[in-house]
Amino acid sequence: MGFLTNDKLVIVGAAGMIGSNMAQTAAMLKLTPNICLYDIFEPGLKGVLAEMDHCAFPGVNITATIDPAVAFTDAKYIISSGGAPRKEGMTREDLLKGNCQIAADFGENIKKYCPDVKHVVVIFNPADVTALTALIHSGLKPNQLTSLAALDSTRLQQQLAQEFGVRQDKVTNAYTYGGHGEQMAVFASKALIDGKPLSELPLSAERWAEIKHMTTQGGSNIIKLRGRSSFQSPAYQAVKMIEGAMGGEPFKWPAGCYVNAYGFKNVMMAMPTVIDKDGVHFTQPEGTAEEMAALQASYEHLQKMRDEIISLGIIPAVEEWGKDNANL
Repeated sequence: MGFLTNDKLVIVGAAGMIGSNMAQTAAMLKLTPNICLYDIFEPGLKGVLAEMDHCAFPGVNITATIDPAVAFTDAKYIISSGGAPRKEGMTREDLLKGNCQIAADFGENIKKYCPDVKHVVVIFNPADVTALTALIHSGLKPNQLTSLAALDSTRLQQQLAQEFGVRQDKVTNAYTYGGHGEQMAVFASKALIDGKPLSELPLSAERWAEIKHMTTQGGSNIIKLRGRSSFQSPAYQAVKMIEGAMGGEPFKWPAGCYVNAYGFKNVMMAMPTVIDKDGVHFTQPEGTAEEMAALQASYEHLQKMRDEIISLGIIPAVEEWGKDNANL
């Protein structure tokens, strides 16, 4: 089996746990032989490069650099985990200012060094607004940049599988939309448990509330259990997203994407999406009145975070976005 593409893939934040796992996963999935690791922390970066070399992946040329010009030039696909991680007791929103400034610099590097990049995945928190910041500063088309949102849906799937004692992939049509945070909207009215509608199975309102709580707290629970934020699951899902953009198996879990439709305006949010070689495509979520109300509340929370980074001067006012990015 050959590689999916020969195009250059850049892993930003490669010295970190997510970044190093992404590099290994991309090599294992044989996405491309041309992988560049980028980070500003040189000792850690050299360590990751050494470990990747020790894996001895056949045919893969892995390089590493602390120079953004070297990393981004000729890049066709990029995944960035290059923000500060969440620590115990922190919310994703606590990372807002610092990580959005990192995202602004990231977008500027794309515009300067690789404006013809094909697809970019942003996965550092709060992902909805770091991705929006990167999109505005990068000049890319909205379908070319996505953020990681799938973990909320896979955590919901896991909780339902455990509740009913079925294999996880036997839970279908259970997703979360809106923000990648505790205000996410859980859509399970069409969920199937091994082919049976969830609505027809015994599940008390109290137990359902607990399952939703465990879903929204999935990331916090990992921090409590492992002493650090999750890294294996975001790394895998992010690489699967870029695999879809490279023309491999389309990625069908929800992704964060730029939305200016269906009553939602000028935000990045998780929608029913597919990522394929033509980028990300989204449709309108369909759910009960309660689910749609939860989505509206999540959208309003995203608007508040967006307006906060506008007030900090990290992104301009909405009506000024077109000056930085003619595609918006």
